[in-house]
Amino acid sequence: MIATGAARLRPALGKSRDPQQVPGPPQYRMVPLEAKATGHAADSTLQIAPMMVELAPQVVISTIGYSNQVPGPLLRTREGQLVTVDVVNDTDVPEYVHWHGLFVPPEVDGAEEEGTPPVPPHGRRRYQFVAKPAGSRWYHSHTAAMMDLHRGSYTGQFGFFMIDSASDPGHYDQEVFLALREWQYFLSTMDQDEMAADPHDPKPERPVPPDLRPNGLEVSAPLYSINDKMLGAGDPLRVQPGQRVLIHLLNASAAQIHRVALPGHKFQVIALDGNPVPAPQPVDVIEIAPGERVDAIVEMNNPGVWILGEIRDFARQSGMGIVVEYANQKQRAQWTPPPKSHWDYTIFGTTAPHPAPDHTLDMVFEKVPGGSNGINHWLVNGKEYPHEHEFLFRQGRRYRLVFHNRSDDSHPLHFHRHVFELVELNGKPTAGIRKDTVIVPAFGRAMVDLVADQPGLTLFHCHIQQHMDFGFMALFRYV
Repeated sequence: MIATGAARLRPALGKSRDPQQVPGPPQYRMVPLEAKATGHAADSTLQIAPMMVELAPQVVISTIGYSNQVPGPLLRTREGQLVTVDVVNDTDVPEYVHWHGLFVPPEVDGAEEEGTPPVPPHGRRRYQFVAKPAGSRWYHSHTAAMMDLHRGSYTGQFGFFMIDSASDPGHYDQEVFLALREWQYFLSTMDQDEMAADPHDPKPERPVPPDLRPNGLEVSAPLYSINDKMLGAGDPLRVQPGQRVLIHLLNASAAQIHRVALPGHKFQVIALDGNPVPAPQPVDVIEIAPGERVDAIVEMNNPGVWILGEIRDFARQSGMGIVVEYANQKQRAQWTPPPKSHWDYTIFGTTAPHPAPDHTLDMVFEKVPGGSNGINHWLVNGKEYPHEHEFLFRQGRRYRLVFHNRSDDSHPLHFHRHVFELVELNGKPTAGIRKDTVIVPAFGRAMVDLVADQPGLTLFHCHIQQHMDFGFMALFRYV
């Protein structure tokens, strides 16, 4: 299944898109969120319920999803629109729906730690908020899973939320929404996520001496997909020579960083986490962590039948790929390994100076290895969550947050309800890159600037579900 828009959908600069124009396969409904929120009717209703997903012929799994589809309905609206979404919970446990990347109050953000009320079992809850900022956002379960690998982000509870801006000229011919995903999670002594480290990578936070305690159990998965289909099982992405295809890429995984390529083509990265980058650049490989989004234009200038997929053979062969088929081309789909490349956020930034921060806050992340039969636990500044009144913001102040990753895992770090600007990664400066989730490499260091402009409780955490559940969270309070 492919979520796709029609050709040349975006209007001229200064005009807003009409969401009603966007077609899509019936199994991937696009729900336009129009201005009905002033009355009593909701703009959209999401139903949380058990469902079956046919990943491939004779590969059918059971999960929990939104409105009987994976991903859930594509929600689309204009920036500044007042939106009302009713969520009906047809399960036996309370649930939370988090509006990832949106500027919303904590009581509707969808995090228990911030005070959002749950959607009760066999009950319903209404979420109402103003859709901002523009860009690729998404929604997903924010329920703690702990040892239950059938809850939270281990389920199929995720969907795209697109907020259109009137200032976007939309220079593309086709629009596609692709979510990277694993299924049937299990605990394992293997870490499927980490690729072999580049020996030339800086590791400014590597401890001396190294921690030799045995690692604990990791979360792995045998099945992979893009949206709800394994490679070769769904319809191909059909393109015409000369088309510009806008790909909205989402990593909806609970556990793994992914790296994708399209042989014979480059990705022109234009936005990270829905925020336009100041210096769009072509890349052969996109690296994307749980919670991140990458928007890229692909110039379809190499006719054939290709595989857009994970560069790791086992992940792609286990389903993480989609066929890209040019018109009048019917040969077998090709995969060739991409040129060796290194993902680097900083190439999309500038060298502009940053304003001096009002405060600098160091955050140190460490792993407590669980041993051969245990679960790893995670410390933020020496403690597992919760942290009582240790992390404070004053409204309007500019904070420089220094992330010290003193573990051998890469971590996608996410701030709720805020956007931050990347200042430095492993000693390499940059400016203008605005994100809500950033990968801090193993034994790496990152600096970001955040303006405290969204009052209220604010959750910070690693977006890998197991890490978050076992200590890797902190709650910021405004004073």
